[in-house]
Amino acid sequence: TTQAGKAQTDAEQGESGRKASGEHLQAENARLKEELRREHEIYLRNLADFDNYRRRVERESASVAQAGKREMVLSLLDVLDDSERALEHMDEAPASISAGLSAIYQRLAGLLEAQGVTPFESVGQPFDPALHEAVGSVESNEQESGAVIDELRRGYRWGEELLRPARVRVAR
Repeated sequence: TTQAGKAQTDAEQGESGRKASGEHLQAENARLKEELRREHEIYLRNLADFDNYRRRVERESASVAQAGKREMVLSLLDVLDDSERALEHMDEAPASISAGLSAIYQRLAGLLEAQGVTPFESVGQPFDPALHEAVGSVESNEQESGAVIDELRRGYRWGEELLRPARVRVAR
């Protein structure tokens, strides 16, 4: 009977050991599932952060490129203005020089227009501080007060954005 009692005790210990081992495995499995869930959340958060970073860098890069282009276009507008003034004083110049300067002016104006740079009309329009830079006022019976009477420097838009305001004189 001692052997039978020992065998029963061994069987009970084996069963309780298997139960403890099974409970231990379930606890380990639950712990690993929770750790996997946390790691997956961290992964998703990092993925979203990286995607936001990538988009921000693309926006900043495009903004810097646009600012660089803007400076170049503004410089070209100064050259266009100079060419226009030169064309106004070509009365005594040989026809070939006048034609050459006119061709260069047309080419530069066409190049700027192809990039979306367009002049806007100011003379006769009401003064708008968002579009015009007033450099003086003139007494006028022809225009109503507050209207642009003279344009000293043409204004330009780049797409929908104001690139350069027009310098104008306003009627009073």
